[in-house]
Formats: sequence, structure tokens, C-alpha cells
Amino acid sequence: MIPVILCGGTGSRLWPLSRETYPKQFLPLTGEETMLQATARRLEGVAQLQAPILVCNEEHRFAAAEQLREIGHGAQSILLEPCARNTAPAIALAALAALESGEDPLLLILPADHAVADVAAFQEALKPARALAEQGHLVTFGIVPTRAETGYGYIRRGEGLSAGAWAVAEFVEKPDAETAESYLADGGYSWNSGMFLFRASRYLEELGQHREDILGACRTAYEQAARDLDFTRVDREAFAACADESVDYAVMEPTESAAVVPMDAGWSDVGSWLGLWELAERDGDDNLLQGDVLQEDSSGCLVRAESRLVSLLGVEDLVVVDTDDALLIADKQRVQEVKKLVGSLKRSGRSEAQRHRKVYRPWGYYDSIDAGPRFQVKRIVVKPGQQLSLQMHHHRAEHWIVVRGTARVTRGDEELLVTENQSTYIPLGVTHRLENPGTIPLELIEVQSGSYLGEDDIVRFDDDYGRG
Repeated sequence: MIPVILCGGTGSRLWPLSRETYPKQFLPLTGEETMLQATARRLEGVAQLQAPILVCNEEHRFAAAEQLREIGHGAQSILLEPCARNTAPAIALAALAALESGEDPLLLILPADHAVADVAAFQEALKPARALAEQGHLVTFGIVPTRAETGYGYIRRGEGLSAGAWAVAEFVEKPDAETAESYLADGGYSWNSGMFLFRASRYLEELGQHREDILGACRTAYEQAARDLDFTRVDREAFAACADESVDYAVMEPTESAAVVPMDAGWSDVGSWLGLWELAERDGDDNLLQGDVLQEDSSGCLVRAESRLVSLLGVEDLVVVDTDDALLIADKQRVQEVKKLVGSLKRSGRSEAQRHRKVYRPWGYYDSIDAGPRFQVKRIVVKPGQQLSLQMHHHRAEHWIVVRGTARVTRGDEELLVTENQSTYIPLGVTHRLENPGTIPLELIEVQSGSYLGEDDIVRFDDDYGRG
């Protein structure tokens, strides 16, 4: 069995913490580890399990690989989507990759951004699902509902297939409140979790039967894929021509081989700030307080303070999320609408919709500390043994001041070492490179000056990470 971890999605309802360049699956929302790391962890101890296949946006490739490495896990393949095309094509790419070995493994499809409180119950549910998948069924895991939820789709059970497993009678769209109450009372309905188990060949067979266009586009995209370091880049043009479709609509609803295994494992898709509040352990006033927070006479609130003290006085049912460059204050019952704010930010061209002030790169990260007309100040941290690309800028010069560690600097035809409390200057138009040859992180302050300071003013001549 091969886990297929789907790392797409932007988590816009968890803005301002989750953003396009660093979405919720790469954030530690429910514990010290990120959601991707927690997803990989809950597979530890499962029998006959191979290393996972990851499917992610090409922009997130280094974050995904690094986060698995941090917990001692590796991926047998990381497939890069050049654009988002939903879960049916993503799973098709993974199935094609899995079949390359000559075997026909079971694929355990897991979104990277879900939370599971009871790992033992999760692993126990895999057993009946595995038996059904080996018989040719396409298995979905249905979450045992704990309330009349209107934000999830539902699965209605049909005839029993084995102990703890049923045929799927019907997939049901998100219901209204009255209908959701009837589903809860009925007892034969489960929430649609978006987790699946099936044999790779069976998925492709069903996809070809019901959506031959998607299968054809994915085959072409995968056949024309290129290897890039530890990643597989599928063909951009072929994949962009693929339909944007979910696995539910493309395969699971039309197939006659769908089965459901109910799972009662403390599951949540952490789809909003309310979902996170409901999932977490709260204080005596029903507050979830994270970071430097002071509250008096306040209840039912979620507060996440990333960079400063946040104080509440005499308020109820608020969500307050404070980051370096954005502050969200919302009614807790309206947090599903946060994506409207993100849409407004995009329409107005605001960068806060896409990226954080701190931007992660494969070599480390930079934090934009200050900016004004014709200048920008960044704090740059380079991991030991890593180096930035050999590059040049048309519109800006740079001044580097090392505050920790030692930098090896290429500047035109020169190579020099710059140590703590020393600095160097990179004139406009000069080819340069920054490297950390040491064993501790290199920290420096970069002052940029010039007529244009955008990140697209970079001409790369050589790059360890294959960036153009």
C-alpha cells in the first residue's frame, strides 16, 4: 500500500495565517508539527506500507520535501502540478507513478491538511477498507457524524459488504440544517472525508470509463514529465488542458464499485477558524488563546498572536488572528466568509493574499522588515551548507551586513568571506551569489536600493534548485 498525500489547496478561509505561497498544510495549526507532518506521522506502524507519493503545487515543492525530511520521512515520488486541476487528475498522476514499478499497489489517498485525533481508530479503519480494496472496490472513509453539520457532503450507506463496511448508496451534497438533522437521526449517513483506498489500476480503469478526457490528459502530462532533482514535473501544457474535477464527481459518484467504511477518529478538515476552535482544547472561558494573549471577561474566542501582545476585554465569540503584516477580527460564526476578504485582496492587487512577510526558500528564508520609496530592508537566514542562485539585478543594488555566521560572497570576479559585523556592497548589474559555508545558520541584513525592488528582478545564471 502506498499513501498518496495531496498537498494542494490554499486554505483561504484560514487567512491571514494560510496564504497561497505557504498554505495551511505546511503550518503547525493543531500541534507543534505541521499538518503535512502530522499526516505522515499517523501512518507510522501501518503494516506493508511503502514511502508516500506526494502531489503538490510546484511552488511548494521544497517546503513539502523539507518538512518530511525534518521528521525522518522520505517520499518515493513528489509530483509537481504546474496548475491546480483538483483531486481527480492529481490522483491519476499518482496512480500512473505507482504503476511504473511494474506492481499494482493499493493507494491510500489522504489530504495533507486534515486533523485526526485518534490515530489508533484511523489505523483500525484501514483494515476492512484494505480487504475491500483488494477485492476491487473503491473505498471511501465516511466520518461518523457528531452533529448536524451543513458544511460537509454526506454518504448514505447501502447494503452491507462485510463487518464494518457497506456499499455506497448515494453521495449527497451539503444539506440544509433540517436535512442534516434528519441524516443525523437516521444513523445511516456519514460525512464525506475525502480519504480513499483503491488499487491503482482500478482507479484508472474507472476514470477511463467515466472521464476518458481526464485520463488522456494525465497520461500525456505524465509521459512527457521531466525529472528535476527529487521531483517529477509533469508537462505544463498537457496538464493545463485537463478538466478541473474532483474525484467524487469524476469517479466515486458514477462508479458501481464504491464502498464506505465509517471512521470515528476525531476527524476534522480544519476548514475554518471555527473548525480549529472546535477541535482544540479550550480554557475555562471557552477561549482558545495562542501566543502572547491577555484577556479579561471574554469568552468563546479564538486568538492567535504571532508577533505581539493581543488583549481582549469584555468580548464574546470573536476570532482574532494577528500576523506580522495583517490582522483579522471576525465574528466566529462568519469565519466561512473569510475567503471573501481574500478575494477582495486579490482584486485590489494586495500581496497579503498570496504571501507572508516571511518568505521561505529552499536555502532558508527572508523577512521583509521595512520598505519605502526606492528602498527595502530584509532579514535573510541561510541554512548551513546552502547557497542562493548566481544572479544579477537590473534595477537595484544591495548592501549586506552579516550579524551571525560567515558568508562566502561571489561578487563579479571576486570571492570573499564576510564575517559577523562586516558588510559588503553589490552594485547594480553585478553578478553575485551568497553562500553559507559554516555549520550554523547565516543571518544578515540586506538593504536594497533602486528604482524597482520586485522579486521578479532576478536574472539567474546558476541555481542548485533548478529555478529559472
